[in-house]
Amino acid sequence: MKVSGTSGVSSSKGPGKARPAGGDGFRLPEPAAAAGPAQVARASALSGVTSVDALLALQDVGGPTERKRRAVGRAGRILDILDEVKLGVLSGEVSSGDLERLSAAVRDQRLVTDDERLEGVLNEIETRAAVELAKLERANSAS
Repeated sequence: MKVSGTSGVSSSKGPGKARPAGGDGFRLPEPAAAAGPAQVARASALSGVTSVDALLALQDVGGPTERKRRAVGRAGRILDILDEVKLGVLSGEVSSGDLERLSAAVRDQRLVTDDERLEGVLNEIETRAAVELAKLERANSAS
């Protein structure tokens, strides 16, 4: 059937030629002899592990846009924590939890970077967080 414009439906050509039943059409392969239960269990266990490994590998690879998206997410998280620490320092109420979260975020970022300039910035942030944490601990022990 062929639809041409708004005139309706028309037949494009006549009915097709009948095919013989024993021709070279689609065939399913003959099933192999049944394997023993141990062979089936080994094969299914291996295929399960292989498929999981393949999925994990595909998720881990990610293209350049995926890596950039993750990096932007990590950077945003570090900047949010830095903002909280800045407000805490300015108000005199910085918490050790914020400083520890900042140090952990910097350590996480350091694991996935190979940029020397970024390493320098991360070193400065980590040093400043350690100094503020030491000052906080000293103030708490003196009280």
